[in-house]
Amino acid sequence: MERVSGLLSWTLSRVLWLSGLSEPGAARQPRIMEEKALEVYDLIRTIRDPEKPNTLEELEVVTESCVEVQEINEEDYLVIIRFTPTVPHCSLATLIGLCLRVKLQRCLPFKHKLEIYISEGTHSTEEDINKQINDKERVAAAMENPNLREIVEQCVLEPD
Repeated sequence: MERVSGLLSWTLSRVLWLSGLSEPGAARQPRIMEEKALEVYDLIRTIRDPEKPNTLEELEVVTESCVEVQEINEEDYLVIIRFTPTVPHCSLATLIGLCLRVKLQRCLPFKHKLEIYISEGTHSTEEDINKQINDKERVAAAMENPNLREIVEQCVLEPD
């Protein structure tokens, strides 16, 4: 009976796989995405706030739950960050978004597409800021400004 049950189980999993309803390794997928999300979080949690001597993690601007990773294909991933400014009228929210983008572009060890947003309802001009921090031309122009670049470099510098 045990042998029949094992054969039936194998046959059923094979039928599901051949029909496209199940993929080998599909059960591993959520764990892999969680690991990638933690990898991303470990990179961004140490970014310094532009105004305060604290990290974004200490100020709860970023948390583990603000990072989402989705597989685009076997080699590419979509990384989505939703950060929360300390106050709804934070004048440095765009700069924080820029710091997140720069740090991840430099340090992520896997191919990725990056989307950074302010958490919904946490900033008075979130739509405008979301457009700015996800616009490649605006990001490139901002990083050409030596004063802004220096501030970003100080924020993303790894602590000793």
